[in-house]
Order: sequence, then C-alpha cells, then structure tokens
Amino acid sequence: MKKLVVVKIGGHVVDDEQALSSFLKQFAALDAAKLLIHGGGKMASQMSERLGISPQLVDGRRITNQETLKVVTMVYGGLVNKQVVAQLQGLDCNAIGLTGADGNLLRASKRPVDKIDYGFVGDVKVDWVNKELISQFIGLGLAPVIAALTHDGAGQLLNTNADTMAAVMAQALSKDFEVQLVYCFEQIGVMKDLDKGLVFNRMSKENTERYINEGRIHSGMLPKLENAFRAKAYGLKDVRIGHYTALQALVNQTEGTEVL
Repeated sequence: MKKLVVVKIGGHVVDDEQALSSFLKQFAALDAAKLLIHGGGKMASQMSERLGISPQLVDGRRITNQETLKVVTMVYGGLVNKQVVAQLQGLDCNAIGLTGADGNLLRASKRPVDKIDYGFVGDVKVDWVNKELISQFIGLGLAPVIAALTHDGAGQLLNTNADTMAAVMAQALSKDFEVQLVYCFEQIGVMKDLDKGLVFNRMSKENTERYINEGRIHSGMLPKLENAFRAKAYGLKDVRIGHYTALQALVNQTEGTEVL
C-alpha cells in the first residue's frame, strides 16, 4: 500500500515568513505522497481587528459570524493558500490549492447551537471526504494544499477546525493508503515542562485527561489531541505532534510526541 503523509501546519508558523519557508522546504523534500492542511494562524485575527471585528475563540476554536467568515475565506482560502502553493511550486513540488468546496472535497454540517453558538462553523465526518478525488490528485503527482474551509452542500461556506479536517481526511484516506498523520506547530511536541523544554514522548488518553484537569494542557492543544486520538483509534499506525523544523524526523518517527 502506498504511503501518504497528511500534515497539518498551524500555530504561528503560517504567520512567520521565514518559519513557513523553512517548513515548506521540508514538506517539498518528503519522499512520499503528501497532503497539507492549514488554517490562517493569527493572520485571520489580525485582519479581523483591522476591519473592526473582534476575534472570539473558545478552547482554540474560532467563533465565526458572517463577517468573520468573509475574513477567514479571504485569508485561509486566498492569501495563505495561494502563497503556500506558489512557494511549493518554487521548490519543485507540484501543489494544488483547494478548499473543501472545490470538487466537493469535503462537505460539512453547520454546528448546532448548544452551550456555545459557534456561528458558521462546519462539523465533518469521515464519510463526507471525497477521497476518490484526493486520490486522483495524488495519482497525478500533485500535493493537495487544503485550506480549513468546507461547505454545506447548499451554497454555504463553513469555517472548519484544521486539526479536525486533518484527522478526518487521514482517516478517510487510510482505506487506500498507509497514512501517517503529523501535526506541526511551534513546539517540539506536547510539553511536559515548557520552561525546561521537556516533552512527552508519548501521550495516552488517560494521562491527557489528567493533565487537562490539572490545567497543564489547554487552549489550542485540546483540538489537536482530541482529533489525534480519534484518528489513532480509527487505525492509523502513526500519529504525532511536533516542531515544524523537524518534519522529516517526525515522519521518521524519531521526534515529537507520539499519540497512542
């Protein structure tokens, strides 16, 4: 079975020109079929503030009203996506920039209102991934670069958590590929002690729940771990979280935090 590396890049990396360039060089150099999923980092929040829209996030997840949806569409699907694709072309990596709406790549349902109204946010399922189309792109030697936007099938774009998209796509594609899921950001893994630079080499659901209750794991790490555990339970052989400068080592399973 052909190997496929599904990489989610996030955090401050997409905001930092030098960091993004360093990461993309490593991504382009991967000797495997590959797929990249990205959000917009702080860029979407900064653009919102310039337009007089106050960003709202709850546990690392963005609340998306109509005006915020316009901003994330411009930033994720436009500026960031096309800059990444252009840079990869310059690195001899033939990439194609997409959102979930393109080619009906990933449909979603608008999240129902419970305790929090997340607005125009899409929830996705494994069965809603157009894995046939993605497989065709990969078969043509293309590296799909997918922005964290989906659609509801009735003309409405939806903002979708990039960590969730990465996990769902990895799960769907694992039927046809040997999939490795890698979450890259600005830390060397799930941190045991940030001040001392100590990282958890492995994370189980049990110790994760304990550290969440103790307040040691929070904010943006929560959706990463939640989705990483879901993907691992689905049957992926390797799921890990680590630093964007160590992509090859993460793929080689020698660095970062392995999710059990």
